[in-house]
Amino acid sequence: MAKEVADTNKDKDVVMADSTGSKAAKDPKDAKKDKKDVEDELSEEDAKLKDELDMLVTRLKESNATLYKSALESLRTLIRTSTSSMTSVPKPLKFLRPHYADIHAVYASWKDGENRAFLADIISVLAMSYDDGKRDSLRFRFYGAKEDVGSWGHEYVRHLTSELILEYNARTAGSEDDLQPADPPAKPFATTEELIRLALDIVPFCLKHNAEADACDLLLEMESLDKLPQFVDKDTYARVCLYIVSMVPYVAPPDDASILKTARAIYRAQNQYTQSILISLRINDLALVKEDYDSCTDPLVQKQLAFICARQQVFIETGSEEITEILNNTKLTENFMALARDLDVVEAKTPEDIYKSHLENTRTGANVDSARHNLASTFVNAFVNIGFGSDKLMMNAEEEGNSWIYKNKDTGMLSAAASLGAILLWDVEVGLTEIDKFLYSTDDHIKAGALLAIGLVSSGVRHESDPALGLLSEYVSSTTSILRVAAIIGLGIAYAGSARQEVQDLLLPLVSDTGLTMELSSLAALSLGLVYVGTSDGEIASTILQTLMERDDEALKNTYGRFMGVGLGLLFLGKQEASEATLETLKVIENPLAKMVGVIVEICSYIGTGNVLKIQSMLHLCNDHLDATKGEDGYQAFAVIGIALIAMGEDVGAEMAIRSFNHLMHYGEPVIRRAVPLALGILCASNPLVNILDILSKYSHDNDAEVALNAVFAMGLVGAGTNNARLAQLLRQLAAYYHKNPNVLFVVRIAQGLVHMGKGTVTLNPFHSNKMLLSPVSAAGLITVLTAFTDAKSFIVEKASAQYLLYFLIPATYPRFLMTLDESLKPLPVTVRVGQAVDTVGQAGRPKTITGFQTHSTPVLLAYSERAELATEEYIAVATTLEGFVILKKNPDWMDEDKKDGAK
Repeated sequence: MAKEVADTNKDKDVVMADSTGSKAAKDPKDAKKDKKDVEDELSEEDAKLKDELDMLVTRLKESNATLYKSALESLRTLIRTSTSSMTSVPKPLKFLRPHYADIHAVYASWKDGENRAFLADIISVLAMSYDDGKRDSLRFRFYGAKEDVGSWGHEYVRHLTSELILEYNARTAGSEDDLQPADPPAKPFATTEELIRLALDIVPFCLKHNAEADACDLLLEMESLDKLPQFVDKDTYARVCLYIVSMVPYVAPPDDASILKTARAIYRAQNQYTQSILISLRINDLALVKEDYDSCTDPLVQKQLAFICARQQVFIETGSEEITEILNNTKLTENFMALARDLDVVEAKTPEDIYKSHLENTRTGANVDSARHNLASTFVNAFVNIGFGSDKLMMNAEEEGNSWIYKNKDTGMLSAAASLGAILLWDVEVGLTEIDKFLYSTDDHIKAGALLAIGLVSSGVRHESDPALGLLSEYVSSTTSILRVAAIIGLGIAYAGSARQEVQDLLLPLVSDTGLTMELSSLAALSLGLVYVGTSDGEIASTILQTLMERDDEALKNTYGRFMGVGLGLLFLGKQEASEATLETLKVIENPLAKMVGVIVEICSYIGTGNVLKIQSMLHLCNDHLDATKGEDGYQAFAVIGIALIAMGEDVGAEMAIRSFNHLMHYGEPVIRRAVPLALGILCASNPLVNILDILSKYSHDNDAEVALNAVFAMGLVGAGTNNARLAQLLRQLAAYYHKNPNVLFVVRIAQGLVHMGKGTVTLNPFHSNKMLLSPVSAAGLITVLTAFTDAKSFIVEKASAQYLLYFLIPATYPRFLMTLDESLKPLPVTVRVGQAVDTVGQAGRPKTITGFQTHSTPVLLAYSERAELATEEYIAVATTLEGFVILKKNPDWMDEDKKDGAK
């Protein structure tokens, strides 16, 4: 920057033009301009200063050594006391610039000593405005008297910092030749350790003067970020950590993990355990999570830590029954119902309340497939009344025949019975009582539905008696296929993310048994992937790989094979390089499925990282034009979805991904075009951005029926749980448009159910805690459903019989509320401001974190892009992120007078 400023002043500086014969002097026009500028600009005061500086330089050239010290001190005083604006060089530096070469020569002629070191300091400062690429500021800083680096001002420190980074990078790159100074140095130039020591001298100055970003960047470039915690105090830790954590998506592994560990060390040093446990969860290291919990001695903060872990579905052993209850999510249903009562949405809704068929401009003719229509209504009913414990189709049917179930056929009956699990979600005890009667049904489909319902009702909550394991384990080895399928999926959903050894013992033999159908083996692998999500479990991974090698080609062509790949991928969810050995093994297997599985494993490993190289490799895979008839192109659909999965959670990457999808839609093969809407759907799950809705609305009328079908489902995903009115209107129009196409109409109904999911109180987005954490269980559920839609004809529509796969959305479901609790964990209504979140990273001062806010009383709903903050200082939040369950404690400094003032 100093160089640029200096250059802009070149043509103004006639002294320099005269003494150095600069380029400006060669041009007659410039010479005239310089002459005119000098007459105008050099005021009496400036002329006096210039004469004084010239005289001081002349003294340094003389042989009388006694004058040196006083001349140097005068120079130092003049330089330090000068003021400058942002656009001009300080006058002493400007006037001394023509003398730069002379001062250099003087330095070379002097013998080592105090004066020579003093002069080196002054040359170091002058070099700011005379940057010739030799990094003189830095070099002479090391030859100098090592005065406090901040004594020469901010601009000098910034210039020194930039040269320090250049020098360090040049050394680590090994190009030593350009490091040699022009003059022979009196002592050797600094070692790398000395460079780092200088950087560590600069850091405290930056932190003290609100330049936290500069300090962090310097240490990151010098590969010494781990030394940052020792300089951070209670005043600077928040801004420093916010900045370095926001850098993580833009840094290549393994630096990203080291940045997170540095942030965690800073938070722990400041006793900010609610922040440090978020970092530990993001690193996905249970040992660090346990360490954070054990280090915390405040019982109230421990409860808040338990709420954070419960949201991420991470269980840690503690001696406290109360903490265990929080970790088990036992009270989730009770608090969700309190939210429903507060928002007055307790009353059950019927599918017709959602469809609003009277607004559709069609007469429903004889084309409506009633069983298909009823199946759609089953799902809509389940999604809309999710977690509310009551509905008007299933539970209020009284005795006269549980009639709704019998209005469905075959697997439709399974889905209908299973919908009870969604309606009674999180309420295990009441749920099991309601579901129990269906377990004694003589119809296998209804019985299977009851088994799946047991898994669904237990999703996201733990129960000390493990009812799901007790009830489902006996059916895993049943002779009836549909009961086995329901029991396997039920176990996967009930114990998602728990890494339960008992589930592995039950399901692993099914994966390796080549005598079983591919459907059963693949679903067993999928359930194991869900249960052991993100654990890199070697035994399960090797069993799945072994099965892929042993199965014959005919079995591997089965469309269910992709779920075996998803099961393998989920094991490595978010684990990055940990999956490399598995990927190498897959390359050896010569089968189209192995290539698809390889892509699935890779995208799962890098989910939410924003890794640009992986996104590029996925785009590269989309570049191949393959013969669809041979079934070799299946992996391309996952490559497209992979772009979205890797880019999600990082705004710049997500924006670039949307642009890439636009190109893929124009130029891609059919298999790629069909996957684009699904990718858009997961990229903006429960986040109905207007531009995305417009794109999907356009795709929903595509000539390719499968593109249209996937676009309609994606519209449901994008608006899931938001009650978005514009989207509801678009879907009603689509219902009218596709009223003669039962396949698309079925998916339109599902999408309508998703938009009104939980009557607008839940979210499917896997990100939470201020978008800092990705819930692995939530992501796993979404990936499974998208996998089903990569071949919708086989799983969801037409004569398909696997619609129950839609219930994998249930593990991804969570209330999108902020509920404030008092110290005894009872709901405590307080006023909060809810507004659009603002990115405050690196901003000066104390910027507002939300904009366009409204004030509400808790509990409140938070959209994907919204954030909340307490409206008064009456209470202090134990957590730093106001989301989910937040414990409040009374502010001891809060006075009644404040309340009175507020009332006035």
